[in-house]
Amino acid sequence: MRFRQRLAPRVEVSLVPMIDVVFQLVVFFMVSTTFILTPGIDLVFPESSTAEPVVMSKLIVTVVSREEVYLNKERLDLASLDERLREISAEEEEVTRTVVLEGDRGMPYDLLVSVLDILRRNGYRGINLRTREQ
Repeated sequence: MRFRQRLAPRVEVSLVPMIDVVFQLVVFFMVSTTFILTPGIDLVFPESSTAEPVVMSKLIVTVVSREEVYLNKERLDLASLDERLREISAEEEEVTRTVVLEGDRGMPYDLLVSVLDILRRNGYRGINLRTREQ
């Protein structure tokens, strides 16, 4: 006499734990990723053999020409850059202010000096020049 088993074992793969793990990984990488604040301008940074990684500052000045200067994503010219930095300086407390300065490899030297003068007039002493490692 053969007895039949009433409860047949069910074999199935549960995808819920795998989906949970993948979702947690996605959230982790989204939170830990550094987002770039600069506009999509095609710049060729100058090379430097002593380049060091720069800590992200909340202010990034990107210089394209005298008429096209970006403060983070805001497009300005040199005169309005001075005014805008004066406004920001008035809002901030008196701590060491830092800024990252970006420019194309072919940018004229006098334009770079003009931007540096504007930054120093407004109290920015920690000025980092972004370059590319060799």
